[in-house]
Amino acid sequence: MAIDAGMVRTLREKTGAGIMDCKRALNEAQGNFEKSVEILRKWGLAAAAKKSERIAGEGLITSYLHPGNKIGVLLEINCETDFVARTPDFSALAKDLCMQIAASRPLYVGREEVPVEVVAKEKEIYLAEMSGKGKPEKILEKIVEGKLEKFYADVCLLDQPFVKDPDIKVQTLIQNHIARLGENIVVRRFSRYQLGEGLPKRTCEIPEGIAS
Repeated sequence: MAIDAGMVRTLREKTGAGIMDCKRALNEAQGNFEKSVEILRKWGLAAAAKKSERIAGEGLITSYLHPGNKIGVLLEINCETDFVARTPDFSALAKDLCMQIAASRPLYVGREEVPVEVVAKEKEIYLAEMSGKGKPEKILEKIVEGKLEKFYADVCLLDQPFVKDPDIKVQTLIQNHIARLGENIVVRRFSRYQLGEGLPKRTCEIPEGIAS
């Protein structure tokens, strides 16, 4: 199948990959768009894995204020050089991650940050839910494992579906940028603020004698 410029452009817009990589993936997939996306993601994973051990000591601290000024995010994201930190692609990634945090309320960057006691408590809850249902132990283990994966997808930024493209995880989004920018990229930390979060809500009492 002939690969035209329109197909390459569409694939580039979908994945953010380079023009030559898009053309190569389309050729390898014989023009199949979905297979081309899968090929590019596999290449991105391989490239990210090679760079994951490299030190990321540069980057930026960025902030996001949601319209209405009731939700704010502060994020530190690292890369290897100041040059990459100043690129539009890196800044756009940082902004997307801030919006992700504002919208999806993660509690941790990755699952390795989740305290052991929190994971143990979740398992305890899942097992209690399944007690008395006569499930074999191996089936119970698989059910608990599946529930834990959903738990991680709720509370861990890297495991969450990307709000702009729920077909990929945030981790994949970052890996795609690692492949494109050629440097290791690490989300180091973030803070999410919501106006009044954690404060007791004030109730308004109607004085006697005033009709409702």
